[in-house]
Amino acid sequence: MTLTCYIDTFSYGWRHVDLFTHDTDGRELNWVHWTVPADGPEAADEATRKVEPTLRRTTEWRHSVSAAGMDYWEAEAEWNEK
Repeated sequence: MTLTCYIDTFSYGWRHVDLFTHDTDGRELNWVHWTVPADGPEAADEATRKVEPTLRRTTEWRHSVSAAGMDYWEAEAEWNEK
């Protein structure tokens, strides 16, 4: 699974974190999202701990910039086993 967070570069006013699942060929199967109070990875980590406490990030955040100029970060995640 992949977590993605963003900077609200275009002032849409919708700060959020996406959680994507993919098939074995890397195609997106499904996604969910939740809102965060601020932009970027720190806010994403804090919100994720509250919203999905059994989900843990397994890699560092990787920064990228989209073709349209939006800053975003991706990190791999998995559910903690109980």
